[in-house]
Amino acid sequence: MTTLSSSGTAPEIASLNICFYGAGSMAEALVRGLLDRGLTEPGRIGMMNRQNAERMNELSGRYGINGALNDADKETMLREADIIFLAMKPKDAAKAIKRLRDLLHPGQMIVSLIAGMTIATLETLLGVPMPIVRTMPNTSSTIGLGVTGISFSANVSADRRALADAIFQAVGLTTIVEEPMLEVVTGLSGSGPAYIYYMMEAMIAAGAKLGLTEDAARELTIQTVLGAAHMVKATGEDPAELRRKVTSPNGSTQAAIEKLDAYRFTDAVLSAITRSAERAVEMGAEIERNAKS
Repeated sequence: MTTLSSSGTAPEIASLNICFYGAGSMAEALVRGLLDRGLTEPGRIGMMNRQNAERMNELSGRYGINGALNDADKETMLREADIIFLAMKPKDAAKAIKRLRDLLHPGQMIVSLIAGMTIATLETLLGVPMPIVRTMPNTSSTIGLGVTGISFSANVSADRRALADAIFQAVGLTTIVEEPMLEVVTGLSGSGPAYIYYMMEAMIAAGAKLGLTEDAARELTIQTVLGAAHMVKATGEDPAELRRKVTSPNGSTQAAIEKLDAYRFTDAVLSAITRSAERAVEMGAEIERNAKS
């Protein structure tokens, strides 16, 4: 059963200490979303990374959050956190989690942003039973228009599920799914922005090749994609129906659609999403092997 949400908050967020282990763009997007929505105060948020002090100073200055720069501060931040976001790179995840597990306690909630890492692998790495939220946000979260797939371990309470959902609603929509479906979410919306960018690249290149200036081709493409997305959302109509409405028999749009069909456009999209989901599973298996080594 999948549910899609776009509103609602959990008031208790404001009383909790939040720690981000990793300070990349997705962690920053969540920090900005939480602060912009007024869900918490900068003093309740801590961040750390492996060794990039310049990045930590940058984020501390920009948002007023607490940046941990030495091992002692990092340990204190992890011990005192109510929610810990695992936002490190997948290749670094297994070793990092093994190092921090002795600092954790069952009263905390773990939220993973690590692509491919399953709840079972996380439980193995942590070594103690803890409530775990596995997520798959996409890059549009950085501008508050993201989609995040969310799955929960069995011991995440209803209140904590609502809490996690509210946090990710701060950067867009959330969809709650059973964990096996999270790989499909990865293929569809996690990697999805790249498919649209790729299509836009091709449209811009085509416009320029056919005589438009590159700037004109770019602006026309951006507005076309933006308008199409808003049209689907504003009307609530199925994209297929909207396509039919603008496709006159024997017209120029029909000619273009027929050419896309000749190149098996729909099959290509299905194959791309399927392959992305498969690759997410493969990445998870690689992380699991590292966890056991």
